[in-house]
Amino acid sequence: MTGPLDGGGRDDDRNGGDEVSRAPRIPAPRKAADDLAHRPRPQDPADEPATPARMPELPHRVLKSLLGAWALTACSAEETAAVEAHLTECAPCADEALRLRDAVGLLHSERDLDLDPLLRTRVLETCLGRRPARIPVPAWAGPYDAETARLDALLQDIAHTEWQAPVRLKWFEGDRQVSRRTTVSGVISHLLAVDGLVAAALGLDDPLRPTRRDGLNDPGERTEAYWKEFDHPEKRCVRGPWRDQTHTLIRTVSFAGSGVADLSVPYGSFSLPLRDALLDRAFECWVHAEDIAAAVDYPYEPPAGAHLHGMIDLAARLLPAALADRRRAGLAAPARTLVEAGAPGRSLHLEVEGAGGGHWYIALDSPAAVGSPDQEVAQVALDGVEFCQLVAGHISPEEAAVGQDGDRDAIKDVLFAAASLSRM
Repeated sequence: MTGPLDGGGRDDDRNGGDEVSRAPRIPAPRKAADDLAHRPRPQDPADEPATPARMPELPHRVLKSLLGAWALTACSAEETAAVEAHLTECAPCADEALRLRDAVGLLHSERDLDLDPLLRTRVLETCLGRRPARIPVPAWAGPYDAETARLDALLQDIAHTEWQAPVRLKWFEGDRQVSRRTTVSGVISHLLAVDGLVAAALGLDDPLRPTRRDGLNDPGERTEAYWKEFDHPEKRCVRGPWRDQTHTLIRTVSFAGSGVADLSVPYGSFSLPLRDALLDRAFECWVHAEDIAAAVDYPYEPPAGAHLHGMIDLAARLLPAALADRRRAGLAAPARTLVEAGAPGRSLHLEVEGAGGGHWYIALDSPAAVGSPDQEVAQVALDGVEFCQLVAGHISPEEAAVGQDGDRDAIKDVLFAAASLSRM
């Protein structure tokens, strides 16, 4: 702020007339003003400056009310002159003006304005946990609702240039890890394209054009088609269509009623009921949000324990079919004991620790068999988040820190089957 009486006129002239930020100066005491008044007057009357029109005297209460504005240099020139003339005669107002000027200086102290990077996440989680929705969201759609909201909060925080930050997507094919390089924008485009499978199943608009979407039920193929069709967008403008689609999906399933949960959603070579498809989309949203957070150096937490448990449960239910697929491809040991569909068979005890953990029994010889503790031949124990990283293809079966006991072939086959659940 520029003070009207800061004694810096000549400095301003030397600096090209730029304004200098200063607090207003308390006027000189009365004696100094009298000394100035008794100096010799100029000899030539023409040299005398023009006398400005005298402003009507303001009452004390008005002048006192202007002290705050004066300290902030927010008064007009006339008001400033009146206040400063008053300060030479009124000691209480002069003391108050001094205190106000010092307070203004405190307002301009340098401080760190960066917020706690976890503050947004904590506020969001609290709001999602306490504010009831006007239209109740089905419990099975809750994880997708929460994870898309968390990812959108992350996207809102990142800088425009960070949308082009490199991100490497990882997954398993056969017994080896593969990867695909993209950007933050490319990751959101990928989520938009694959979420389109759920949108199409619900009769909503598909982000792919109708001429391109027919038969494109494989998530990887849909992503490549979207990147090619829209020239692999590198701008943050993709956030809007993705977020609009997530909102539409949640709104649609909320209005549709409980019967829609069993609607079939195609995923290339297999299908999932809608309740599991949205859980799968929530899992992928979280996994790719962590990919983005790592690329832009942003803190990101795992899902809520109940939601994480649902994701782990889905993976555990898919393991017998994944194991059978690997066996047909010659990548797993042959079945040892075939049983009738629905009967208990040889099982691996999967113990997942931490938030979202639990106990699952994985049928080893047939996807139609039922896992049973009475038929347990092996046990694997590992952390819940690490199990999800294995299912996402972010770590290999050899890298997973697991406790193992029992049939070594069964343990190896199940761990590799878990990694095979990953995809682009």
